[in-house]
Amino acid sequence: MSSLFANKVVAVTGAGSGIGRAISLGLARQGATVHLADRNAEGLTETADLIGAEDGKATITELDVSSENELAGWIEQIGSTSGRLDAAFNNAGITGPAKRIEDYPLEEFRRVIAVNLQSVFLGMKYQIPLMKRGGAGSIVNTASVAALTGPGGMSAYAASKHGVQGLTRVVAMENAAHGIRVNAIAPGWTETPMVAANSKQNPGFAALAQNAIPAKRGGTPEEIAAAAIWLASDAASYVTGHMLTVDGGMTIGGFEL
Repeated sequence: MSSLFANKVVAVTGAGSGIGRAISLGLARQGATVHLADRNAEGLTETADLIGAEDGKATITELDVSSENELAGWIEQIGSTSGRLDAAFNNAGITGPAKRIEDYPLEEFRRVIAVNLQSVFLGMKYQIPLMKRGGAGSIVNTASVAALTGPGGMSAYAASKHGVQGLTRVVAMENAAHGIRVNAIAPGWTETPMVAANSKQNPGFAALAQNAIPAKRGGTPEEIAAAAIWLASDAASYVTGHMLTVDGGMTIGGFEL
């Protein structure tokens, strides 16, 4: 077992499935004590059971990441039980409906922004002070290739992920001198439950996306997790304010001969 995160305390949102689950498992395998959060209690329990089966250390908290009270309470609980926070992965997200902007309901737009962007803002707002108490830390926020592109029908999702990139840069700038690094990952097409559900409601996008990937396949949650965990680790100690695209070449552009 690798020990990059031995004796480190790490927080992960969206840990009940997909990329968040893969990140949580990967961290536990590298020795971290992992605090897992998600609104999906069943998924959280499954992730914790998978970690426990490998003798890893995890605690679970069911919460709404867009709620300031709930998220602040969770970080306070981590501070009380573990005494510090070494790394955080603000990963929770939803896609929202696939609709043209003139048909996009305002309440759905607000919901996507709250879960995908407000949660990252709130996460960092409360994670940073706890990291500063320990003198160092690392944060990785989950953006998307939609932070670089404009996928039709996904105005709220693209806006939220562009926002994640902006927040990441600002907080990286504010905290670089405090020994806290802040980066983002931009996954491309990844085989997760969320992407599977979105593919059903937007089959045209799904077909185009998979055809447009030079690697000719979607990524696995484990491949995205490996990049995120590297970014959070001391192996990336001089990387901050960066958004790492992990997309099988999807955003290269151009064409194959």
